[in-house]
Amino acid sequence: MSILIDADTRVIVQGITGRDGSFHALAMREYGTQVTAGVTPGKGGQNLQGIPVFETVQEAAARTGAQASVIFVPARFASSALQEAADAGLALVVCITEGIPVQEMLYNYHYLRDRRVRLIGPNCPGLISPGKAKIGIMPGSIHAAGPIGVVSRSGTLTYEVVYGLTRAGLGQSTCVGIGGDPVVGTGFIELLELFERDPDTEAVALIGEIGGDEEERAAEYIRRNMRKPVVAFISGRTAPQGKRMGHAGAIISGGRGTAEAKLEAFARAGVPVADRPDQIPQLLKDRMQGVDRRGV
Repeated sequence: MSILIDADTRVIVQGITGRDGSFHALAMREYGTQVTAGVTPGKGGQNLQGIPVFETVQEAAARTGAQASVIFVPARFASSALQEAADAGLALVVCITEGIPVQEMLYNYHYLRDRRVRLIGPNCPGLISPGKAKIGIMPGSIHAAGPIGVVSRSGTLTYEVVYGLTRAGLGQSTCVGIGGDPVVGTGFIELLELFERDPDTEAVALIGEIGGDEEERAAEYIRRNMRKPVVAFISGRTAPQGKRMGHAGAIISGGRGTAEAKLEAFARAGVPVADRPDQIPQLLKDRMQGVDRRGV
């Protein structure tokens, strides 16, 4: 099995006629995703190599039976796109767009939650259930189907870790990039819950970074609730306090969100933390075999 998406998931691409939207719509379809429609206001009636383009998400969903949407529109239009997708009754919305103002995302977060719409992102690479479907920009070629769930705040680190897992013979059930902004739709804990319930996920790799307290709260959830083994990696350990490193959420302020605090939280939860991403496959193999190697 997998979480959130599978071979039956039908997807709408918002912003399909743009450069990024068109490129990734075709890449998703080539991977095997059921890309049923695109949406670009003012361009309804066109098509992208057989993918019909509609004026609105409501029309696209009604005509195609889509359950999910992926957003490739500029930041100034992203909030409208998110709310339109929610109003259309879609179950899952993946927002690739970066640069959405925090105040707008606070409103969007509650707008979608109130309508029971799951949001992945923004500023994220999306998600993939290898061999079944992908929604977003993750490179399908490095993934392989298997028992490891992956959840990450960093897109490029996700790719590095997944490549190492695949080379080590550890395929993935689903890989989710939650996004690096201060406000994201779905966090670590919600995805850990899904992986814990998924019968085909045997272990989880969690890729975090400095800033915020998502990792600390995830560690506490793991300590209290998870039976499946989890290993972690925290990027930005050498970042000086108060300096932004990469993502908008990756900033330490007021002594909160430090690498040390996250490492201590995972240690209390019994979660081994790799010093380097390439150590994750062996840590997973050890944990799945009952070998305890914490603080590698």
